[in-house]
Amino acid sequence: MLTRKQHELLMFIHERLKETGIPPSFDEMKMALDLKSKSGIHRLIVALEERGFLRRMPNRARAMEIIKLPESVSPSLAAPRSTGFSPSVIEGSLGKKRETVAPANDTGSEQEDAYSVTIPVMGRIAAGTPISAIQTHSHTIPVPADMLSSGEHFALEVRGDSMIEAGILDGDTVVIKKGSTADTGDIVVALIDDEEATLKRLRRKGGSIALEAANPAYETRIFGPDQVSVQGKLIGLLRTY
Repeated sequence: MLTRKQHELLMFIHERLKETGIPPSFDEMKMALDLKSKSGIHRLIVALEERGFLRRMPNRARAMEIIKLPESVSPSLAAPRSTGFSPSVIEGSLGKKRETVAPANDTGSEQEDAYSVTIPVMGRIAAGTPISAIQTHSHTIPVPADMLSSGEHFALEVRGDSMIEAGILDGDTVVIKKGSTADTGDIVVALIDDEEATLKRLRRKGGSIALEAANPAYETRIFGPDQVSVQGKLIGLLRTY
């Protein structure tokens, strides 16, 4: 799911490419979406890149291509990327193999009882919906009890490849400990300007906050301290196959 402006921009670029074969300029995009500045367009393009919908061509002005469209419009136009990341595997009693990345203390027969706690899945991290605004969860999932500590936890489904070098792939489910504070270097769920939720590594630079991707294809985004609020910290992830 995309925000309304992200969807509008993606479809505008898609239609222009179909009609002329040339991407629109920033001025054209700004006028089409009725935005006041080009910086707003830049933020939308970065968000679309992070979610795997759009790719900008390096060293070519205005060059970009549509990777996929929203599911309601069209199936994916490109196969997802894979990485060599290979987490440890814990096979539970759920009928599927589930890879778990977390502090692992259980071995042998103790793995049979690893999935003993359920937590709510609160949607997709790339959806752009403020986590605090979600009132009901879609379903629950079981997680190893020793993955969790005291406090409140929730899960989010990951969309996009901006964190692949941290071992977080498109389609993974991340386990988040809810909280409003984080240290530099933590991977967090960050809420930007009360409208866009993203999973990134947090860095503090003077009076600014940097949200850093774990993929060299994406740039680090810098914000003022009043633009970013931490919703929780990553403590583990789950992957089914």
